[in-house]
Amino acid sequence: MTDVLAQLGTVLMVWAHPDDETYLAGGLSAALTASGQRVVCVTATRGEAGGEAADLAAIRTTELEAALALLGVEEHHWLDYPDGGCAAVDEATAAARVRGYIDVVDPDTVVTFGPDGFTGHPDHQAVSRWVDLAVTARKTRVLHAVAREQRPDASLDEDYGVFELGLPRVVPDDEIDVLFAIDETLLERKVAALLLQESQTAGLVAAVGLERFRAWVAVEALAAPAPTR
Repeated sequence: MTDVLAQLGTVLMVWAHPDDETYLAGGLSAALTASGQRVVCVTATRGEAGGEAADLAAIRTTELEAALALLGVEEHHWLDYPDGGCAAVDEATAAARVRGYIDVVDPDTVVTFGPDGFTGHPDHQAVSRWVDLAVTARKTRVLHAVAREQRPDASLDEDYGVFELGLPRVVPDDEIDVLFAIDETLLERKVAALLLQESQTAGLVAAVGLERFRAWVAVEALAAPAPTR
């Protein structure tokens, strides 16, 4: 795994909402920063539609900043697009903004959603399109968050409607570029970072228990974009 991490080089992650970065790549981010590699995170929205709390955007902003600090990610940027409204944003404009970060950071690898958006969320799918446009004519490696054939806890997914908007791309293990079974030390950091995003995780953890939650987030999988047909 050390060789795999080294091959990722400098990593730019582009996500839609606070907590996407930790759920889908928190262990990887912690491992990369622990090895001295640069990780830069871009978040499209402040997640203001993700609950009923007053001033949720401010709450989630603070939560995300705390989570990233725990993961060792020191560079973070907001696009400040509306939560739930990314699909309505002009794609060329959004892609140009993402391209600007690519130009400045000059990443070896960009990590983001695939066209499926992992959960089918329209904001996730929009972010995927922006990145596709942003890397056009560049040789930057892109990796998408994907699911394994063996789901870690299918009943949890179903009981809590994780994929009610759409299913993720499922990739066999031997075709996954980064299959990261997070060790106990890094998993502690990832779970702690998720618990810091209390507005989004507290209810689920209370319902299923911490150990089941830990097992559910203990593996991360990234794969190259699916071949176009």
